[in-house]
Parts: sequence; C-alpha cells; structure tokens
Amino acid sequence: MEYKDYYKILGVARGASADEIKQAFRRLARKYHPDVNPGDKKAEAKFKEINEAYEVLSDPQKRRQYDLLGSNWQQFAQGAGRAGRGGSPFDFAGAGGSGFSDFFEMLFGRAAQQAQSSAGAHTGGMREESFRRPRTGENIEQPVEVSLQEAYSGGSRNFNIQSMVPCTACQGKGELVGRTCASCQGQGLLPKNKRIQVKIPPGVDNGSRIRVAGEGQPGSNGGPRGDLYFVITVKPDPLYERKGDDLYTDVDVELVTAILGGEVAVPVPDGRKLALKIPPETQNGTVFRLGGKGMPRLRGEGSGNLYARVKVVLPMHLSSEERALFEQLARTRGSEVHS
Repeated sequence: MEYKDYYKILGVARGASADEIKQAFRRLARKYHPDVNPGDKKAEAKFKEINEAYEVLSDPQKRRQYDLLGSNWQQFAQGAGRAGRGGSPFDFAGAGGSGFSDFFEMLFGRAAQQAQSSAGAHTGGMREESFRRPRTGENIEQPVEVSLQEAYSGGSRNFNIQSMVPCTACQGKGELVGRTCASCQGQGLLPKNKRIQVKIPPGVDNGSRIRVAGEGQPGSNGGPRGDLYFVITVKPDPLYERKGDDLYTDVDVELVTAILGGEVAVPVPDGRKLALKIPPETQNGTVFRLGGKGMPRLRGEGSGNLYARVKVVLPMHLSSEERALFEQLARTRGSEVHS
C-alpha cells in the first residue's frame, strides 16, 4: 500500500494536538469543499484526501496504529474487524503471512505485547464511552473594526456570517446507508450564511470581546454549539487620542481670546460641543480637563476624562489698522518694530 503522510496532508507536525489537527482540517475543508469549488476535480480529490487524513488522525486508536505501522495500519484495522466476527484481532492479513502478534513482539518483545493487550482490555470500553459523550463545539473568533464614535456611544451592527451546520441529508452523521453522504462529502456539516445583529457596548477598546452565544461550531454527539466572539479593534481617529478611558483633543483658540480670555467650543465624539472657559493670558499648549467627558468605562460606572489642549491660532492677512495696533502693542512692551 502506498504510504500517505497524513500529517503532511493536513499541514501539522507529528506531535500536533487534537485541537491543532481539528483546526487544520476545518481550515482546509472550507478551502477545498466541493460547494466552494464546483466542478473542480482537483479540489474534490484534495477534499477526499483531507477527509481521509482527518478520519485517521482524529481517532486516537487509529492514529496510534498509523504512527506505529504506517501504510499497514489499515490491514491491522481490518484484522480487528474480523475479530468482532470470531476471528483474531491480530490477524495481520497481507503482511507476508506473519501475524500481528509476531510483528508486535518483534518490535517490543512479548512482555510489551502482553501489557498492551491487558491495558486494552481494561481501558477499551472506557475510551469508547468517552468518544460518545456529548461535546461542546469550538468557539470562533472574528475581528471587527469600529470607529471611536461607535466605541464612545455604543450601537449595533449587522453581520453576515458563515457557520457550519449539520447536514440535513445525513443528519450530521456523514454517511447514508453505509455510504459517504454526497451532500456533505462525509463531513457531516455544511456551510450556511446567516445575518445577525450584534450590540456594541459603549467603552469597548482594542481587544474587547463581544460574545454571541451558540453561533460557534456545532457540538459532537448531540453536544451544544460553541460561541462566536467578535474581537474589537478601534480605528485611529483624527480628532482624538485615546489613553485608556481618557481622551485628548486639540482646541483652536484665537490669539485675542488667549490673551483677553473668553470661551471656546470643545467637540465630543457623540456630536455634542462643550463650552470651555479660557482664562486671560492662556499659553499655547495649556491643557484643560473636562471631568467625566471621556470614554465610558466598559466595566464599572462613570467615564474617563476629556483633555483639551490649547492651540493658539495666530491671525493672518492683517489689515493696516490691525497691524498698527500690534505695532503699538510692541512699542508699549519695548519691542523693536520692523516695517
């Protein structure tokens, strides 16, 4: 039998965990599924090869046989099947007449063979029982970008998602009347598009996770579905700099207002404008704190602060009268005036 490197087919290391093998299989299955590649014979063949590799590596017993025997693992499995019908589980058919008992002894010695047989007798039923227990499906993470305004006020978003659902033709079993189900190609699952609405709570930040219960991968053996998590990234904003729950923004202040005092408007991400009093002789770069006007706290009460940095704007295109006034100010303050 031609040797197939199932680990290479799935793109995982030989020491890969069960979760790593499952994730690799699902990624490749979605890529090469016949529904995604209609009429593509190469993709169809690749999909069958992926299913074959996963069928072996996802089953701990088959995986051990494969790791031990390589291309001969199936012959041992067939021998074990005959044992259920009265034959010997170690009838290593097709191996030049040598029984699996002799083959195992050749590799590990008779004592190891006896220990292996004893352990199998005590744990086989327990292992089979554990495989049939309902298991919760895996969670799924989906990155989502939101604006600072959305993060400030909260809101809702509609998403079109694709989830895997049990095949209706075979009821998720992957086979019909002992044959591979043609609808799902033996996978037991089919992709389905779905539109959902998700609430974005005020105060979300980079790395915040929004949970949508029951929209993850289907469970096995009747287990519940996993959850879907939207992982938030807040896009940079041209007006605000965010530091935790605090916001910083620049506020233009006319020179006359900075010198004589007055009032300016400070914008808030939700569209409001707050009145900020500017004391006389306010210097460029002065920072004013507007308490509780920053980002809402995602966990906890209240909000952070909004800090307004003064950016003094110098007048341009002076009239002759305005220039004369500045020249008079310069002379009053003892500065040299250049015409």
